Amino acid sequence: MQEIIIWVENLLESWGLTGDTVTVVRFVVLVITAIVLSFLAGYVFKKILIPVVRKLTARTPTKWDDVLLNNRVLTSFSNIVPAVVIWQLLPWVFMEYATVREILARLTAIYITIMMTRTSIVFIDSFKLLEGEKRTATQQYLYSFCGVLKIVMIGIAVIVTISIVINQSPATLLAGLGAASAVTMLVFQDTIKGLVAGIRLTSNDMLHKGDWITVPAAGANGTVEEITLTTVKVRNFDNTITTVTPQTLVDGSFQNWIGMQQGNGRRSVRKVFFNYRSLRLVDDEKGQRVSNLTLYRRHMEEYLAAHPHVNASLGVMARQMDGTPTGLPVEFTFWLNDKDWATYEHVTSEIMEYAYSAAADYGLAIYQQSQTLE
Repeated sequence: MQEIIIWVENLLESWGLTGDTVTVVRFVVLVITAIVLSFLAGYVFKKILIPVVRKLTARTPTKWDDVLLNNRVLTSFSNIVPAVVIWQLLPWVFMEYATVREILARLTAIYITIMMTRTSIVFIDSFKLLEGEKRTATQQYLYSFCGVLKIVMIGIAVIVTISIVINQSPATLLAGLGAASAVTMLVFQDTIKGLVAGIRLTSNDMLHKGDWITVPAAGANGTVEEITLTTVKVRNFDNTITTVTPQTLVDGSFQNWIGMQQGNGRRSVRKVFFNYRSLRLVDDEKGQRVSNLTLYRRHMEEYLAAHPHVNASLGVMARQMDGTPTGLPVEFTFWLNDKDWATYEHVTSEIMEYAYSAAADYGLAIYQQSQTLE
């Protein structure tokens, strides 16, 4: 670089410039040169290197390189390149202006620190693209760790930026954080609790992205869309969003329907209450005296076993339960093949509507408070 400066000075003197004019013109030329070089460096990186890297990653059979070296990461990194060029050229461009050089060097260093932190965060966020619809326990561990790592990166960036502004070593500031550890714990207590709760949720295989959960205390009933250090985002079936802290799920109780979703059917349990006075003895097909309710229960079990939407291999049952002041209950238990919420409710309603209607064929009356049996 020194040879270039001497060459520029000799060239200006050959043009007839002398004295302070040479210094001023040389400074302007060097400033313009630095700006042009930084612009060219950024342009070459964006227009040439990024496409080359993307083509190389596209040719590999693995997916992780396409995800981690995606356009967002490379574009964010390209914003650092011009600043690095400027930072390297500052001592030569402003060699006669120490104060200006020092100020610009600090501003450039702060910019590089901020952009490197931003690039690191974008890179860390790229790990989200590696997961599928269902997030495994290992992926959730990695996701939680990435959340902590982003906080650490931001904290380091703040310390480095402050050290640049006050011209002190970052180690000095880090040593001073020991005295403020109590304040730090207080500020990040939710994050720390969320991390611990998230580890408990994943280590015990209690929750995954895509699971259908019910949290009565929070009024949440829907699909888990996001699990972070501090929140679990649940999209309810009416498309409203409910956020619950991982700590709430660990300390309280919630229902996870993943077993039903992965099973061969979804269980449905319904009750029908019959009027006691409608029960009577009748003859069955073998001539034996049995209750009309017994025949009705047998019929309903045969009906459920033959129903096209019922998985009979998981069992069907129509059982009489303990009597109540509001009638004699019969509980129907069966499993439906289709676990979709709308289909499940419709088929269950059709089955129970049949159960209510078929009772009359056996002389049974559904309990009704104002009913008078004729």
